Amino acid sequence: MTALRSENAAGELPDGRTQLEFDDNLLLPSLYGERDQHLDRVERQLGISLITRGNRLVISGPPSATEAARLALSRLYDRLKQGQDIDIAIVEAALRLAQAEIADRSLSLWQEDAGFRTRKRRIAARTPGQAAYIKALREHELVFGLGPAGTGKTYLAVAAAVDLLMTGQVERIILSRPAVEAGERLGFLPGDLRDKVDPYLRPLFDALNDMLPADQLARRLATGEIEVAPIAFMRGRTLSHAFVILDEAQNTTPMQMKMFLTRLGEGSRMVVTGDPSQIDLPPSIRSGLAEALDTLSGVEGIGVVRFTERDVVRHDFVARIVRAYEARERATRVAEP
Repeated sequence: MTALRSENAAGELPDGRTQLEFDDNLLLPSLYGERDQHLDRVERQLGISLITRGNRLVISGPPSATEAARLALSRLYDRLKQGQDIDIAIVEAALRLAQAEIADRSLSLWQEDAGFRTRKRRIAARTPGQAAYIKALREHELVFGLGPAGTGKTYLAVAAAVDLLMTGQVERIILSRPAVEAGERLGFLPGDLRDKVDPYLRPLFDALNDMLPADQLARRLATGEIEVAPIAFMRGRTLSHAFVILDEAQNTTPMQMKMFLTRLGEGSRMVVTGDPSQIDLPPSIRSGLAEALDTLSGVEGIGVVRFTERDVVRHDFVARIVRAYEARERATRVAEP
């Protein structure tokens, strides 16, 4: 329940503006941000005006934008009341989710279960696409997460895996990825198996480091609770009671993908992530990810979530880069005979 109050039931002043009143002034510096940077971001992103008056905040602007600001600020304040921190990224996430819910009133994206808990932090959805992805990860044994870089498809899959491992719902995490574009020639790389595949699985390890203390991660890697299993070494295994992640799946061959998907065992979850626009295979070889999506399109119980540039949560330039490349690809397709 929100901790905000207003002068009337609608939260509107006589002149049509919206007013929020906060019951804990000690939280306002965190809500407003250093030198009011959080409020500045809300104003710029929504095209509204925010005026602070003691423990009150007056919102002026177009009705839909004003409602988005009210909803986002209410939820950010509730987050602070629960002892959680906020930063610019969290503010932007709250704004995106609020705008999506106002555009589609059937959505309810800011929920306690719309995220995962790890040893280091709670990881929640920052875009409508991520909220749909988290819902799919909770409800389906096999999920495909598709989309451009920076949308969180791999990071959230690792968060789901850690959450289920910590709560005892799975016994281990298995991380897999095509180790070398168009070939997996691991024998040409120096070192043992772990040394050979580490560079290719680094994004997965970076995510794990964000979610588990270093000593726990090292121990779980040593005991096999968290396992590095390049796809070339998955043949013949049955993966039971495990959370299995295949990253960069667009660079698998159809044979590799079929082999991987049929490893799913009792009590296991599997997530396949990839960007269909970033295939590094030779032109003569079809992507196993593309073929799997076509083949499994009518199979019940599989979750497929497609991210767009609107779900990019890295630097703003990443979203702009993705949009530019997608526009170029569309123009090229139109120009082709």
